Amino acid sequence: MDHIELTGLSVECVVGVYPRERVQPQRLRLDVALGFDTEPAARKEGLSASVDYAAVAAQLGFLLRHCEFRMLETAAHALARYLLAPPALGEGRAQIDHVRLRLSKPGALGGNGVPSLEIERERAWVTLAQEHKPFGVVDVIHETRDAGIYRLNVAPHASIPLHLHDSMREAELLLSDGLLCQRQPVSAGTLYRWPLGAAHCYDNPTDRYQTILCVDCPRFLEADEIVVQGEPAQVVPEAPAWS
Repeated sequence: MDHIELTGLSVECVVGVYPRERVQPQRLRLDVALGFDTEPAARKEGLSASVDYAAVAAQLGFLLRHCEFRMLETAAHALARYLLAPPALGEGRAQIDHVRLRLSKPGALGGNGVPSLEIERERAWVTLAQEHKPFGVVDVIHETRDAGIYRLNVAPHASIPLHLHDSMREAELLLSDGLLCQRQPVSAGTLYRWPLGAAHCYDNPTDRYQTILCVDCPRFLEADEIVVQGEPAQVVPEAPAWS
């Protein structure tokens, strides 16, 4: 099997079970090998038949920073599930068939060795739950007691209405071009961190699905999806993580 490898990705994030680890970010190192048939990409010479490693690196970093995993095991399995999931409805990339993933905590033992975890998984290991919503389809990637990872697939000419959250901290990374957020056009790779009480909305004016990668902390609470009227909150997004 062909592989694209990303090695030495460094992410500052909250990870661990001890009280100090729940408040103090620490560095994780991520090494990942993505197995798939690269021949279609070689023939087509286009990213839609391959994997954009800049986008993958940004997406994995996004998940590690916002999920605040308690265990390396949880982080590794969540990332592997995300990578092996079928491409989202609004995403153009190859299907990944095999993942080898290693997570290391360089500072955990104060320089006396580096603990790490490596897992390997195949595509058949992943079965996604899906939820049908008025705006489209939600892929449930992974849920823990602390966080949920979801892909929001917004159907053509559909909208996620203006809403806010009183309990869930929500971060969203756009995976495709064409959406309006807060009624303004935004690019793939743009990141929003929604403060509690900040009203936000999405509109898809295009003829194809558009996809948002969403992390909710705690995992999604139906009662905390509060539809409101009025104007969207003024929240400044982070610049696109890839182009």
